[in-house]
Amino acid sequence: MLDLKQYIRDFPDFPKPGILFKDISPILKSPKAMKYVEDRVYEHYKNHPIDLIGGAESRGLIFASVLAQRMGKGLIMIRKKGKLPGPTRKLEYSIEYGNAVMEIQVDAVAKGQNVLLIDDLLATGGTSYAATRLVEDLGGKVTGHAFVVELTALQGRKLIKNCDILTLVQYD
Repeated sequence: MLDLKQYIRDFPDFPKPGILFKDISPILKSPKAMKYVEDRVYEHYKNHPIDLIGGAESRGLIFASVLAQRMGKGLIMIRKKGKLPGPTRKLEYSIEYGNAVMEIQVDAVAKGQNVLLIDDLLATGGTSYAATRLVEDLGGKVTGHAFVVELTALQGRKLIKNCDILTLVQYD
């Protein structure tokens, strides 16, 4: 069992005063830590009904691409406004330090497809909620959410309904 907390750095007052940013860059730099994250998420979801793996911009895309390759599934991107070409669906939502807009390409998910969503951090749940809504608006079903880090005090789980949630590291 690897202690992932040793690979997570704190940056106070980033991106604005009062925010304690949990930086997972050391995980990305460590093949050992990356393999640990990949193995834990894979083992948890390998028997779930999954057609696609969705990554939330930007760090979630890194973990999602690794898992999509390992599981032999397609990868879909859920990105910030203006980053995806072609027709998209957009959703504005609140995050712990402001508002954001996420997009998905309108042909990313077919009706009835099961999607596992991956992001690096669960805080207030806004990004996860937006990603779920975008997948559902296209006719897909979110069957799970995987996160490297969860900030439990912000209660982001309350916005995630009717699916499995995996977090590897929790902070109060």
